[in-house]
Amino acid sequence: MSTGPLAGIKVIDLSTMISGPLAGMMLADQGAEVIKVESPGMGDMMRHIGTQKNGMTGIYALHNRGKKSLVVDLKHETGKEVLRTLIKESDVLIQNFRPGAMERLGFGYEEVAALNPRLVYVSIAGFGEDGPNSGRRVYDNVIQATSGLASVQTDKSTGKPSIYRTLICDKVTAYTASQAITAALFARERGGSGQHITLSMLDAAIAFTWPDCAMDEALLDDDVVRLPTIASSYKAIEFSDGYAVATVLSESEFRGYCAALGKPELADDPRFATVQLRGKNDVEYREIIRELTSKMTVAEFLEASVKYEVPAGGLNDLKTVTEEPQVIHNKTFVLRDHPVAGTIREARPAPRFSATPIEPGNHAPLMGADTDEIVTALGFDASTLREQGIVK
Repeated sequence: MSTGPLAGIKVIDLSTMISGPLAGMMLADQGAEVIKVESPGMGDMMRHIGTQKNGMTGIYALHNRGKKSLVVDLKHETGKEVLRTLIKESDVLIQNFRPGAMERLGFGYEEVAALNPRLVYVSIAGFGEDGPNSGRRVYDNVIQATSGLASVQTDKSTGKPSIYRTLICDKVTAYTASQAITAALFARERGGSGQHITLSMLDAAIAFTWPDCAMDEALLDDDVVRLPTIASSYKAIEFSDGYAVATVLSESEFRGYCAALGKPELADDPRFATVQLRGKNDVEYREIIRELTSKMTVAEFLEASVKYEVPAGGLNDLKTVTEEPQVIHNKTFVLRDHPVAGTIREARPAPRFSATPIEPGNHAPLMGADTDEIVTALGFDASTLREQGIVK
């Protein structure tokens, strides 16, 4: 039995790709029973994209652990009855089909709420449930561009924007969805009912971007004093043998930075005495810093940064991060043997609960691995349904 904070909660995950499945996996990590429902045939497209072994892809495994798999044909009336029966005993339903698709199947919110008024029903869309772009097909990079997020990555020297090479909008939407689900469950437990949560990737991406990136766009009066955003100066610093990063906001940090680079007197140079002056004399400042860093190794700088209390870190890649001493101490990663994919490295759930401890859930399921168990528990004859091609 799960000891996680969501133990006893049953979730139907009808979603595909990333935004819905990752939200469902986070709920599974926190103790919920999550049943992933797929259609016969291809199922979730993520089962077929990217690095794989014996038919199990890395991206599917890392977004669907802890779930059970039910494969059922929802175009068949008996298949629909299987899902209706499951809905009656569940707490949450997650779907991320284009607006109108669930209604056409007969499982829109109104139909489902009639079956189970306590159900928390989550609809994730790219642009929204309605509106001029609601029917458009969407992937992560489309939302990065539309939301303004990609513009934050613009190279000042060329004016060319850049797309993040991670599915950042999908993942932000997933985290937003999982938080909203637990909030709705909390409201229900305080005497409320189920409800419909609608969430667009576009809104989630803008809400994620706005608090810091849009600080210059938030204050609208003409007499506002406009300065660069905090993160606009973020860039990798090149040393003699690699790269690191450092952030200097306060004057004490600037003095520590100069000392860590072996030139403490730089902090007293009148050209660079304040943040504003360093910005004004940016070209000269960067030339001096580049000359200093070219003579230091990353290790030398990081050692000095600790001594002088400069916020700094070496630049890991996805291989070396697993060897980072703090990551090892935190036990961030877990290595396990997947039944078909072999040894798999997974990131543990980030939150650590003292009273309701959690661990990564069971491996991402093979397609239909739990179909017989699930439909039998719902009161159906699995053999008959399988013979009729309703389940797989």
